[in-house]
Formats: sequence, structure tokens, C-alpha cells
Amino acid sequence: MFSAELFLNAIVIGILLGGFYAALSIGLSISFGLLDIVNIAHPAFIILGAFVCFIFNSHYGFDPILIGIIFAPAFYVLGTLIYRIYYESFEKTGAEDLRGLAFFFGVMFIIEVILIMSFGVDFQMVQADYIDFKATFGVVDIPFRMFVPFVIAMIMTFGLQYFSSRTFFGRAMQAVAQDTLALRLMAIDPARIKRIAFGLSLATCSIAGALLVIVIPIEPSVGRLYIGQVFAIVVLGGLGSQSGTLIAAMLLGLVESMITTFFGPSWSPAVAFGALILVLAFKPTGILGRVGDTRG
Repeated sequence: MFSAELFLNAIVIGILLGGFYAALSIGLSISFGLLDIVNIAHPAFIILGAFVCFIFNSHYGFDPILIGIIFAPAFYVLGTLIYRIYYESFEKTGAEDLRGLAFFFGVMFIIEVILIMSFGVDFQMVQADYIDFKATFGVVDIPFRMFVPFVIAMIMTFGLQYFSSRTFFGRAMQAVAQDTLALRLMAIDPARIKRIAFGLSLATCSIAGALLVIVIPIEPSVGRLYIGQVFAIVVLGGLGSQSGTLIAAMLLGLVESMITTFFGPSWSPAVAFGALILVLAFKPTGILGRVGDTRG
């Protein structure tokens, strides 16, 4: 039954959920949106980051967000190493399409198997003072389990947007997606820029993993649930657009929240793909995609 109270709470949860989705997707907007690397293992790296946070939280009591930030440089280094393997094995030889996709499928399953062997298939949770806290404003409830990840997600998203538009490497990342020949003429190695960019995309997985384990319990294969959503958000927003990714995540969060509240959660998994089909039918470049870019 419709009520103003349910409607207002659905909007608030939808906005918070959208921010969370933006955190999960922002790294993929770099690797897939800018570099054209179909990193199907992106959610698996997020789960890896979540388990790193779980280990340090359960054993030492550290805040998961703090751990996610501390380990971001380690994930950056891991990303540069993975891109080097990908580049030498596939991109350099022009075999990055199907074989490169198979490579990341393999990486995804390797991560899952290692986590299953290490932690089993039981769901794991973290502890923090703010997780069970809830602020109430009139009829609207704001759970801090969602609000804190939303704030961190906004900081991360706008920080990456600033980096992409205001720094040399950020602009070079944009140029890689548009004209690699121009980069070479400027004596800039596109492979080096891509390596840095891919490392940055994986660094976001460490923080996104911290946010994920705050929002929901985790187990090694839970990342599969988000593969369709993160790719749909990146394509909906427009390939390579961090602002578009944020807008698409917000829209998806709002629609999912409304559907779940008034029609039940069984319909929500179809929202991302339904929205993707509609946007691609009427605006193939996505919400803020570049004109002429129809890779999605």
C-alpha cells in the first residue's frame, strides 16, 4: 500500500544505495569506460578488498574504511602488475577481445577459489560503532550502515572526477580513450598511461570492498551478483564519464528502492538490465557519453 512515509524512505534509501553503487562502479568506468578493458573480474577484486577489511577488523578491530584506504596503494600495485601481464599477453598482440575477456574470467575464478579455500562459503560481517546506528528525522530513517558508505563514495567519486579533469595523468587517461596516436606524437607512452589508469581502477576496489562489507555480509561468490549492475551503470552513464556513472548509479538506486518497496525485491534484479535496454535503444552513448562513442 502506498504511503507518503514509505515513499520518502524509499527515496532516501534509493539515494544512499545509488552512492554505494557509484563506489562499486567508478573503477570500472576507468578500466572499461576509458581503457576499453572488459574487466569482468572487477567485482571479484571488490570482494577481495572486502575480505582484507574483514581480516583486519575481526582480528585487530580496525575500522574497515580505514583498512580499505590503507590497502588502496597495494591494490594499485596489483593492478599495474595485472595490466602488464594483460598487455604483454593480449593487447600487444592484438588479441585482447575474446582472449582478454577469458583472462579476466580466469582471474575472477582464481580469486573466488582462493577466498573459498581460505574462508569457506559462510557469510562474514564486520563490526563498527556506526553500523547499527540510525538517525531519524520525522518519518525518515537514515541508517548509518548506508549513510557512511554514501559519504565515502561521494568523496571517492568527486575525487576521481577532479583527478580526471584537472591533472596531467587524468587528462592523459581521457586522451587514451580518444586518440592514442596523438599521445605518441607528444612522446607519451599510451601503455604506461593505461597501466597507471588500470592500477587506479583496482585501487578503488579496496575502498569499495570496505563499503560493501559494511552494507552487507560477504562470502566469496557474492561479487557475481554485481557484475551485471556495475557494467550496466557504466554503460548507462556513458563510457568514460565519472559524472555519468554517478548519475546512472543514483537513478538505478532510486528505481531499485522504489521497486523493492512497492512491488517486492524479486523484481529489482531486472531493473538494471531493463534500464540498460531502454537507454541503449534511445541514447546508445549513455547519459553523458561522448558523441560518436557507441561501444556500449
